[in-house]
This record gives sequence, structure tokens and C-alpha cells, in this order.
Amino acid sequence: MDREYIKAKLQNLPHAPGSYQMKDAKGEIIYVGKAKDLHNRVNSYFTGVHNFKTTKLVQNIEDFDFIVTASEKEALVLEINLIKKNRPKYNIQFMDDSSYPYIKMTREKYPRLMIARDMKKDRKARYFGPFPDASAARTTLKLLQSMYPFRRCNNVGDRVCLYYHIGQCLGPCQYEIQPEVYEQMADQITKFLNGDTKQMEKQLQEKMMQAAEELQFEKAQQYKETLESIHRVAGERQNIEKVNEKDIDVFTWYADRGYLAIAGMLVRNGIILNKEYRLKPLYGEGQEEFQSFLIQYYEDHPYPKELVLPEGMDVDMLSQILSVNMTIPQKGYRKRLMDMAVENARTQLQLKFSVVEKQDTIRMESVNALSQIAGKPMNRVELFDNSHIQGAFPVSACVVYEDGEPVKKDYRLYRLHTGNSDVDSMKEVIYRRYFRLLNDGGTMPDGILVDGGRTQIDAANEIITALDLQDDITVMGLVKNDKHNTDGLMDTDGNIVEIDRNSGLFFLLTRMQDEVHRAAISYHRKLRSKAQTKSILDEIEGVGPKRKKELLKVFGGITKLRQASVEEIAKVVPQQVAENIWRVLHEEE
Repeated sequence: MDREYIKAKLQNLPHAPGSYQMKDAKGEIIYVGKAKDLHNRVNSYFTGVHNFKTTKLVQNIEDFDFIVTASEKEALVLEINLIKKNRPKYNIQFMDDSSYPYIKMTREKYPRLMIARDMKKDRKARYFGPFPDASAARTTLKLLQSMYPFRRCNNVGDRVCLYYHIGQCLGPCQYEIQPEVYEQMADQITKFLNGDTKQMEKQLQEKMMQAAEELQFEKAQQYKETLESIHRVAGERQNIEKVNEKDIDVFTWYADRGYLAIAGMLVRNGIILNKEYRLKPLYGEGQEEFQSFLIQYYEDHPYPKELVLPEGMDVDMLSQILSVNMTIPQKGYRKRLMDMAVENARTQLQLKFSVVEKQDTIRMESVNALSQIAGKPMNRVELFDNSHIQGAFPVSACVVYEDGEPVKKDYRLYRLHTGNSDVDSMKEVIYRRYFRLLNDGGTMPDGILVDGGRTQIDAANEIITALDLQDDITVMGLVKNDKHNTDGLMDTDGNIVEIDRNSGLFFLLTRMQDEVHRAAISYHRKLRSKAQTKSILDEIEGVGPKRKKELLKVFGGITKLRQASVEEIAKVVPQQVAENIWRVLHEEE
């Protein structure tokens, strides 16, 4: 860091609202923030004493930029857009958080029921939920499908399938079904999912008694089990005031020891759903990071009727960005919900502080230990592993770790062309990876770890040297013992550094090795499985997956298709395609 340059730049910062972007030595944005007063906020990073997390951020700052805005609201919107665009490593990002499952009822001619998490893909459909977890959603869906024979297949065919024969589909692919039938079932499902289970329970009770009278005891038992499932799905409604049974989201936060904890409670139709969010390292102001979270969260989740927030929030500014009614409760039902959210955060998340802190400490100590062995920073590391069976389907996987954590968006999978030589495979994947990064101006790693010993190290180092990257990228190899477990690290000179099996670095390297091996094996199996299901039809012009499926369905297999005439094939596909199929299938003859 050029301190004189930074000092001069800090002095000239305006006392105005805006967004600031911290950059590392490579010029990449590593943190984006917003401030009412850019001068005071940015200067605060370079003065005074900070916690461990902020100190680590400041150590990586080599430069910063800023954009002045007309208001704090504009600064907040700009901050979110810059986070989405640049994905800075030190910003709190909750965009990857799993969403709640819903039961989706499509509005097709012959509707379907399914589990969905993204409510924006099909805005015409009806959604019920959210459910607290996927298990509850699946149980409810299974129950509804056993009671209401909605269409089960994705595409309407021309003949009934197994679901029709077991009474779980009306068979619209073969029989004409009046729209009123589906409308009636949709109304009953809507009532059930809105909490009115009386009608379904009455129907099941009558069917169970009738089956018992007809001595169909197995069928009666099935109805009894279905009734029990309804009771489990419906559950006991929580003790919430009837007047307040509407969609309410309650979110709160607190910061402690360099971490931000956010807890949320969602109320849907009088049922409270709890969800705790992972602790995130805190590099800025807690309340501003919380505001950033809310905006990111509601980009991927539906708005509630009302959003309940803690004291101190700028509701006026947030409401200009989020189109939802906001409340800071002082008493009554909403205050009790907020108190429950706060207590939930304190009792559940507080337990994680020491664990997460310890994990972060061990992880950073492990990265520092690897850096000491390499003699240079090894914050960003890429690992490679190859996989093949006797030269068939050779593949390679590249996984990326940054500060000891996997960066899955940067993983890459390669289908190789160099046969079954491990050395040639390593040369190919290293060349393809870093030649592409050089051309695209991508982020280079500090080091490479290869799996395979001295020969693999030499192969990787040869390509790195040929690309003139030897001064930037350190090549090392994972040394394994007789049990194929990581035992040490080898450098390009063949020197081996043994790793203490009780150290954090040993466990980090083991996780890395397992991850790259998993990625390579998974890709290899995928290609092998795909090849096993391939047929001669895949090579014929005009035959795609849909036509291939239809042909095999009509003729039952390649043998009978070969025996068919062009005219018979043309009943399934267009004439020209039928002629292509007949010609290819009879070329051998």
C-alpha cells in the first residue's frame, strides 16, 4: 500500500453521500460500501483500532474509488448493484441462501402440482406456502397427489401411463376431461392449503368406513394413514391472534465480535416459520449491512403484506426501494413477534459465535501455514485432478479455493483430448486453463496444487514456465502415503515438507484433495453414463431427444425400427427425417 498516495486521496474525499469501492493489488474490487459522508466513513478504515476481520480487509486494500450520489438512498441502490456486478469477496452476500419451498399449481389446460422455490419463473401459476422445509412440502404434495388426480407428467403424450392405472391421474393424454373437473379439484386443494381440512377429512372418513364395511381392510388402513398424514401436515395452529393471521416478515440483527447475525421470522396464514441465517463476518456498519441484506433478500423472495423491522431503521428510505409496508413495532402483537425474533437470534446464533470464530481462525492459520511453506502468499489456490478408465472419457477438474474456502463459481471441468497419459493430460488442462485466463484477463491464482507426485508437478511447471507465469504462480504437489492420504507437500525441486496430521493445514489440504477428486470423478461418471445411453439415432440429422424418445416409444427399439419401412417411420417423424433414419439404419447392409 502506498500510504502517502492513500493519505492524499483520503484528504480530498468529499463530505457527501455515495458509494466507495476498496481494491486489492490486482485492481479487483474486494469491498463495496455506502456512506452518508464519504470522507468520514472511508477515513475510518485507515485510522483507529479495528477488529480482526476489518484489519484483514484493510491489509488487502491497495487503492479505492468512490462515486458521489445525490442521496443516501441512491448510494444504497448503487451499492447493491455494484455488489451484484463485482461479487466482492468481503461483502455480505445472501443471494445464494436457499429459498423456501412452495407448492405450485400450474394454470395449464391440464394443471399439475409440484414443488417450486422460484416464484418468478411462472407468474401465472398459483403458489401455496412457504413451507418450513422441503420435507414438509414433499409430504403435503404426496398427500395431495394421492387425493387429487392432477396430471403428473411434464408433457402430454398420446396414451395413459402408470399414474392413470393407479388412480393418480385422469389420463387427459387419451381422454377428454372437462375443465370443470380440474377447477373443482383446484378449489378443494386451495381450501386445504389455506387451512380448511374438514372437507378432505370428511371424505376420507367416509371412504375408510365404506372400505371397512366391504371388508377391504388394507384399503381402509390406507385411508386411515392418509388421515393421520393430514393431521401431521396441518399440525396444531400456533397461538396467534386471529386478526393478525396474514403474511408478515420479521427481521432483526445484531453484531458482536466482528460478526453480523440476522434472524428472520415469517408468518404465513397464522403459522410462524423460523429461519436463521448464517453468521457473516462484518466489515462495515451492522445496520447498513442489514439494509443491504434486506434488499438482496427480497430480490429473490416474494414481498409480504408487512415487513416488521427493529428500532433505528430508516423505514422511509427503505420503503422507497422495497415496495412493502414497513413497521417498527412499539407494542402489541408485532412487538411480541420482534421480541421472539431477537430472542431466537440471541439463543440460537450466539451458540455459533465461538464455533465460527474458531473455524475462521483455524482456516486463516492454515492459509498462513501454506504461505510460509510456499514462501509467498497463497490466498488463492487452484487444484487439478484427472480421471479416466483405461484411457476412456479422460477428464480433468479444476477447483478453486480462496482464503481456505471453495469458490464454486470458478470451478471448471474439462473433457481432455490427449488420451490416457496422465502427464499429457496434466499439460493439456494446465495450458487450457491459464492460456484462457491470460486471453480473458481472468484472475490468476497464487499457487497450483496438483494430485499425482513429481511427474505431475514437472508437467504443470513446464506449461506454467512456457506461459511465462512462473514468477506469479507457485506449483506444488500433494504427496500421499501408502493409504492414498495426503501426507505432505512437494515443490518443483522435489523437496518434501511433511504436514502435521493434527494441524489445520492437514485437514484443509485433505478437504481440498477430496473436493477436486469428487469433481473429477463426478464429471467422468456423467460422461460415461451419457455415452451408455447414446444410440445410433443421436447421429442422424433431424433426430433430437424428443423425436428419439417418440421413435423408441412407438417401435420399441432399434431392431424393430430397422425393420420398419420409410412410410411407417414417416407416421412418427417428417418424411425427410424418416428417409434419413432408414438410410442410416440400412447403411451396414
